Amino acid sequence: MIDDGQAEQAARNSEGVQLNNLRTYGNAPFAVAVIHGGPGAPGSMAPVARELSSRRGVLEPLQMAPSVEGQLQELQAVLKTHADLPVTLIGSSWGAMLSFIFAARFPVHVAKLILVGSAVYDEQYARAIQETRISRLDEEAKREVLSLLTILSDPAVSDKCTPLARLGALFTEADGYNPVTLDTEVLEHQYHLNQSVWGEAAELRRSGKLLELGKQIQCPVVAIHGDYDPHPAEGIRKPLAPILGNFRFVLLKNCGHLPWIEKEARGEFYRVLEAELR
Repeated sequence: MIDDGQAEQAARNSEGVQLNNLRTYGNAPFAVAVIHGGPGAPGSMAPVARELSSRRGVLEPLQMAPSVEGQLQELQAVLKTHADLPVTLIGSSWGAMLSFIFAARFPVHVAKLILVGSAVYDEQYARAIQETRISRLDEEAKREVLSLLTILSDPAVSDKCTPLARLGALFTEADGYNPVTLDTEVLEHQYHLNQSVWGEAAELRRSGKLLELGKQIQCPVVAIHGDYDPHPAEGIRKPLAPILGNFRFVLLKNCGHLPWIEKEARGEFYRVLEAELR
């Protein structure tokens, strides 16, 4: 968990205001919320929140609950307390999937859903993601990834947050097309939260219940995805298009998993976002 010192430093670094498991940017009303990935990688959406806050108030919830249901309830509590409902949710990676589930469960709270570099929604598209990532690394990095995966699977290892953070750094490198930075601004990597939440989410996807939930979404949905993202674009577009009544897919050229760190795609990414937030 994030201690008081880390939270204070994080608030200073992000130029946001820290409120327990929430950072705020700009001024009220807060009708936009950015939802970070991971699970268990709080802080990664800070650059997007900062950029958008020059024109509007932005909330950055930091998800801490160790279950999907817990994160849904946590997010609802934050939004009901601090947001000008209904909000536009901008979710990244796992945060896109969490926002998708949230919009299905609490449709009156969500005016628009924006999925950025989303995780895929059908199991068949997930199988090659890790292989694609590893194939993009040099031989030394490949060996390190395999070593880290072995460490993370060893029940005798007590500290798995440190190797998870290193694995995340290597995969950020693999995920980028031409990034201007590899600093994702994650406050901490939470291994046990990652495992418990993602285990539940993966089962929702495998069972088909994730897509069934999507049929309950009432708001417009926009997916923004990089053409170099190892999460294949077809794993978002093909499953979602038939079940969502108002769905648009935007493919960014020369763009990896995190569009805001990409030299070629960053400007177009924010242009698309601003157009969707008008």
